[in-house]
Amino acid sequence: MNEVSVAEAALNTQGATHDVSAYAFQNDVVRNLICRVGRYPDIASPHDWYMALAFSVRDRMLARWAASTKVYAAQNVKVACYLSAEFLIGPQLGNNLLNLDMGDEAREAMHALGQDVDALLAIEEEPGLGNGGLGRLAACYMDSLSTLEIPAIGYGIHYEFGIFDQVIRDGWQVEVTDKWLQNGNPWELVRPDVSYYIGFGGYTQQQTDAEGRLRVNWIPARQVKGVACDLPVQGYRVDTCNVLRLWKSEAVESFDFQDFNAGEYYEAVQEKVVSETLSKVLYPNDEPEAGKRLRLAQQYFFVSCSLQDMLRLAALKNTSIEHFPDLFAAQLNDTHPSIAVAELMRLLLDVHGLSWDAAWDITQRTLAYTNHTLLPEALETWSLPLFQSLLPRQLEIIYEINHRFLDSVRCAFPADDARATRMSLIDERGDKKVRMAHLATVGAHAVNGVAALHSDLLRQTVLRDFAEMYPQRFLNVTNGVTPRRFLMLSNPGLAGLLDGTIGAKWRADLTELDALAAHADDDGFHEAWRAMRFDNKAALAARIADATGIDVDPNALFDVQVKRIHEYKRQHLNALYIISLYRRLCRDPGLDIAPRCFIFGGKAAPGYAMAKLMIRLITGIAEVVNDDPVIDGRLKVVFYPDFNVKNGHWVYPAADLSEQISTAGKEASGTGNMKFMMNGALTIGTLDGANVEIREEAGADNFFLFGLTAQQVEQAKRDGYRPSDYVKSNDELSDVFSQIAQGRFSRGDPNVFRPLVDSLLQFDPFLVLADFADYVACQQRVSDAWQDARRWTRMSIMNTARSGKFSSDRAIGEYCERIWNARAVRIDLEQR
Repeated sequence: MNEVSVAEAALNTQGATHDVSAYAFQNDVVRNLICRVGRYPDIASPHDWYMALAFSVRDRMLARWAASTKVYAAQNVKVACYLSAEFLIGPQLGNNLLNLDMGDEAREAMHALGQDVDALLAIEEEPGLGNGGLGRLAACYMDSLSTLEIPAIGYGIHYEFGIFDQVIRDGWQVEVTDKWLQNGNPWELVRPDVSYYIGFGGYTQQQTDAEGRLRVNWIPARQVKGVACDLPVQGYRVDTCNVLRLWKSEAVESFDFQDFNAGEYYEAVQEKVVSETLSKVLYPNDEPEAGKRLRLAQQYFFVSCSLQDMLRLAALKNTSIEHFPDLFAAQLNDTHPSIAVAELMRLLLDVHGLSWDAAWDITQRTLAYTNHTLLPEALETWSLPLFQSLLPRQLEIIYEINHRFLDSVRCAFPADDARATRMSLIDERGDKKVRMAHLATVGAHAVNGVAALHSDLLRQTVLRDFAEMYPQRFLNVTNGVTPRRFLMLSNPGLAGLLDGTIGAKWRADLTELDALAAHADDDGFHEAWRAMRFDNKAALAARIADATGIDVDPNALFDVQVKRIHEYKRQHLNALYIISLYRRLCRDPGLDIAPRCFIFGGKAAPGYAMAKLMIRLITGIAEVVNDDPVIDGRLKVVFYPDFNVKNGHWVYPAADLSEQISTAGKEASGTGNMKFMMNGALTIGTLDGANVEIREEAGADNFFLFGLTAQQVEQAKRDGYRPSDYVKSNDELSDVFSQIAQGRFSRGDPNVFRPLVDSLLQFDPFLVLADFADYVACQQRVSDAWQDARRWTRMSIMNTARSGKFSSDRAIGEYCERIWNARAVRIDLEQR
């Protein structure tokens, strides 16, 4: 059938959105190309075809969303609401085709239209809705909620611009505006009818109601409107389709005719400009006061919109407000949404007229809090003047919560004023601040860490006092990642090999990967495994060459560290080791080493000077090592720019060694470590975060362990840790610092890395130098294992075989059972 006849057929076909046949789908694509994109096949660009394809996929998702929503409305189901400032959802087209199980039909249909699906997939922009692991975890959890058929809504912010696109210029990170929406987003539905007014500033008034009860009226100084933008979230091979609801800020009145008519043209649209700033950009640099103000405003904006939306949906059930916790469970993903405690209280007290005790009972039974960090600086606090100026009524409520809470503390621990001071929601030291982690802990019925070690340390350190007072409130739910995106979609070679070896049951239950262990010593399977991995590495090598101009050998050991650039994640420990290895080769060019390619990726926060300097050190090392004829290509160093979900599709399947080398006790869990393991990479790491459980699952023989334990780290600090002593006692380390100080990796300028060197030698807050010697020794064990191909292949197979625990399906199952009391609801599109 030619394109003209296809177009005619499409325009004359109503099209059943549950029909996944290639011919029906072909018709729908052409109809969407003409009727939604406004192009006909002869003149359509590749982006036009991408949009038409995406709309056709979305149509089928929306049919399932309608069926799901109708069932949820008809039944008294409990809805899990996931509140997160980030949802790093990644490109949607490939994932949705996979979950709808219609990839083959789509390829056949698009081929008939002269289009290549892979080329269209490459066009899709990375949605700028998240930054790192926190946002990616939220996206994985939404995927699992739909796959497990749990009624759910994700709530967040519809950022117009992502954090930034990363470009490396002259060795330095340069931030470029992430205009991810410039060509539109076919997956979202803007819903102007679902909007809420959000106030800021102003003052409060007290009054007495008709029943003689004291009531408070908040008179905001200004308001913005939050408008819902919905993205469907399709479950894997089920008819459940939930929604990710993101809030876009708009002016209540976007244009002032009086100002315009008076000739004040800029003033006429000023309110619109100010209001839209709230959802303009992901995570502004919050070093300046204006950045802090915007960030707090963003958090309150999306939380208030979300809670108002939940209360509206509850009202449609025609049930008493007291039953709200039976209809909704709200999970606070880190401290960003923790203002929900005060805001839900405000809505229940001031809008719905409940008593304090009734409102507090509902609030605590509804909210649960996930802690993601043990770093004190990452536990958000807000200065009282800032909080007062933005959210005066919420601060009054926090004061009252704190007053009642501290009374209970003093009852439980009489004559312990120091404990009450530590637990107070207000930090009274110096510039007084609101402690958001404390607010979330007090206002939630459950507080969980995200790895076994992290949860233990959480109880022992930053929230110890609260754990002693409310031991039953604390629990652990180890993180997980979705195998749909990070194995089935990004590593089809491995997925196909698994299907042919152990069957396809693992696709529905990742613990079925255990069956792979029976093939760990099969020579024939080893050969197929190595061939699959070589193909993945060759594909990444081609992308590295295209992005950086660096040629890497797929036969080399791919040693990968991709994650946010931060001192506690210790990319600089890896960099110091590379220098030491390079210096060994310089001294002995005939040294027998395993050829290795070190691949780094990750973004440094725009205001984080030390992290940016770490990137410059890595690129400086690459400049020297990659072009040194003495090395002859045996070592390569690559900084792969703009690491994100889309690039991760190529990196995770190709890694041989996963660098998880954070200081023990600092990483809450990690999720990259799970993605690497799932794809057959071996881990070199400390006993930190989920590394502990990864090692337990894989077996100690299949994990490269080094470094101090969390307890030893704390003991070293108590004993007066002196980092310079480690340099004096280690000639190799001393040589490394000498090379850096001489400007060897900064084009002869000895001053470039001086702040980084001084920090390590004088302070070294994350004990890089204390772990250096053990890390070097461990890397030698890595090299020895790599040169025994059979041993390495067996270890790789065993890592994949034992990765089943780290599926986000397991994690969500635990949340549903242990925290939310949420149950699966079967959706059957055919019956509906």
